[in-house]
Amino acid sequence: MTEKGTDRRMYKGNFIFAPAPDRLETIENGYLLVEDGIVKSLSRTHSEREPSIPLEDFGDHLILPGFVDLHFHASQLNQRGLGLDRELLPWLENYIFPEEAKFSDPAYGKEVYQRSVKALARYGTTRSVVFATIHLESTKILFDLFEQSGLGAYIGKVNMDRNSPDYLRETFEQSIKDTLEFTKDFTGGNDLVNPIITPRFVPTCSGELLKDLGDIARNKKLPVQSHIAENLAEIDWVKELHPTLGSYANVYEAFGLFGDSPTIMAHCVYNSDEDISLMAKNRVFAAHCPYANLNLSSGIMPVRKYLDHQVPLGLGSDVGAGHEVSIPKVMVAAIQSSKILWLNSSKKLKPLNLVEVFYLGTKGGGEFFGQVGSFEEGYEFDALVIDDGDLGTKDLTLEERLQRYIYIGDDRHIQERFVRGKRISL
Repeated sequence: MTEKGTDRRMYKGNFIFAPAPDRLETIENGYLLVEDGIVKSLSRTHSEREPSIPLEDFGDHLILPGFVDLHFHASQLNQRGLGLDRELLPWLENYIFPEEAKFSDPAYGKEVYQRSVKALARYGTTRSVVFATIHLESTKILFDLFEQSGLGAYIGKVNMDRNSPDYLRETFEQSIKDTLEFTKDFTGGNDLVNPIITPRFVPTCSGELLKDLGDIARNKKLPVQSHIAENLAEIDWVKELHPTLGSYANVYEAFGLFGDSPTIMAHCVYNSDEDISLMAKNRVFAAHCPYANLNLSSGIMPVRKYLDHQVPLGLGSDVGAGHEVSIPKVMVAAIQSSKILWLNSSKKLKPLNLVEVFYLGTKGGGEFFGQVGSFEEGYEFDALVIDDGDLGTKDLTLEERLQRYIYIGDDRHIQERFVRGKRISL
């Protein structure tokens, strides 16, 4: 601490980060200066260090940006690995909707949400964009748990007023009332955790509800999250519900939910080239969820098209259709599925590589939170300290060590977690 109360700290270790999808920076035995949770400098020497600045030396450990999950259903943790022989719509009907109905009991919600938040921290996800359920009280509990954890997150109270079971359906009036209460109660507090407007997807939201949610997002300057073009049967359903609006993306745009405020759309497996261009124009983020797309036989998102169109893009675990909380595991699935798509497209869509998926799981998704996911000057210091010694590091470059950790490392290798410069306890 300086005399003026500024918190200045320096960290030493092997820093790895991706400032761009095609660029990996590695600083061996580097020194990173953090001031009030913000990166001030990263150098190969400690010449900038004043004697009064504490130095924490992590030796030969790797120091990576914290992982970012753009699509996580906190209410579905108990459903991982269940019903994954179904496609999306029957999976929702038979497994997810009955499970989410249990969150009408705040005690049940608290029990599951405690484990969900702990799982994110355990696996090194320092920022996440989260679906809760339609239940206001349980969603408030989830918000409080994130604030207590020190992790960064956007939390969404889900909206559903049609085409869902009676036991998991709101009226339009109740949905809007609860959304306004939630966004009023949880705006302006701890700015690491904030609300996000969350229509589940077009089939479960009336046009009236979508319109008012778009108005709330715009008037309150709140971000938006939902699903798009995940499954062919889902897309046909949307066409039946909105036959005059054309594409799935046009439906969201018609109701002010497609980039009027910061927006994330999960899956994006079957968007047309026109819809991808609209996402790029409106700066709508795509959340790539490879495990969920594979598990529910939805398809493989053509990520290369989105990168080529410069659509903002990150990764999502999509727990519980995705069975892994770990973003490194999601990175591997993204690479593997892109290789299959490359083969099936007559090698037209170049597969993803390690640097690209590492970027997507850090700075790419982190851009939704601002200057997050990198060790560039001005970025918030979200970081993981990785002890990969037992994976075999002799004669490996830092990039090779990163690759080995992404492929075969796990949460046991994470020694420390930082969010905006503060240590996170499990």
